[in-house]
Amino acid sequence: MMDTFELTNYNFYSSRLDMELITTIVDALKEILEEDKKQEQPLFLKVADDFIMNVARKVVQEKKKTFLIGITGESASGKTVFVDNTIEAVMREKREGIYTVVRCDDYYKDTSKELIEAGSYDALFKTGFSFDTPDAIDLKLMKEHLIALKNSQTVVSPNYDFVTCVSDPNGEVKKPAKVILTEGLYVLNECMRDIMDIKVYVFTPIDVIKERWYKRAVSRGKTGEAADLQFRNVNETAQQYIRPTYQIADCIINGMVDKEYIKVITDRILKKLSEICNNV
Repeated sequence: MMDTFELTNYNFYSSRLDMELITTIVDALKEILEEDKKQEQPLFLKVADDFIMNVARKVVQEKKKTFLIGITGESASGKTVFVDNTIEAVMREKREGIYTVVRCDDYYKDTSKELIEAGSYDALFKTGFSFDTPDAIDLKLMKEHLIALKNSQTVVSPNYDFVTCVSDPNGEVKKPAKVILTEGLYVLNECMRDIMDIKVYVFTPIDVIKERWYKRAVSRGKTGEAADLQFRNVNETAQQYIRPTYQIADCIINGMVDKEYIKVITDRILKKLSEICNNV
């Protein structure tokens, strides 16, 4: 009977080593998160029960696959700041193929004709037009581009002008990479979330969001009544479309964290992962 028993399709030692490595990574990440909790402004506000284990498993067992990380939050919550400072930490060593960023803001539909016909932003908003619903963004094209990048294909993202509302299809070339960071209002929308490997929600108090939003509105050509009308809509649509997505996020991060601290903790996580994996 024993003569017919074979292990040809099961590498016991490889699996055992994988589990040891995963356990080491989990312990290291838990230690970093525990230290983060002690900060006056911690970066990680909440993580799902299986988040750390899933990250460790992907690092060890899916090292050849592309990681697609979706980062959402309300307008002016700090999504872009988080992504840009994470990248700065990652790119201390300049190497191609490490990351690609795809931003929801680039995929706004061209509404320059509507703006011209209305005559001003004030008049446009008074018609009930909104830049802050999923319909204002070409999520279908964005999803196609993200899937293509995951499949090692190069894409060209559009380029959107927030002052003129013109969308230029010949925007920036995006190349496949180990990690794809995608950020924006609707990257965890129902039509998008299924392709994300890690889902992140950036939380920031509404009073801080409001202050940040009005400062940015000026640079985008919106002041006075136009800014007031849009912000009212921003708040209403956030309640409907964005805030509920925190419930399906793998982790919730703090949009109030200092830029330098984002770099420090990101750098520490990456160094620890590199140290563990390189010692195998």
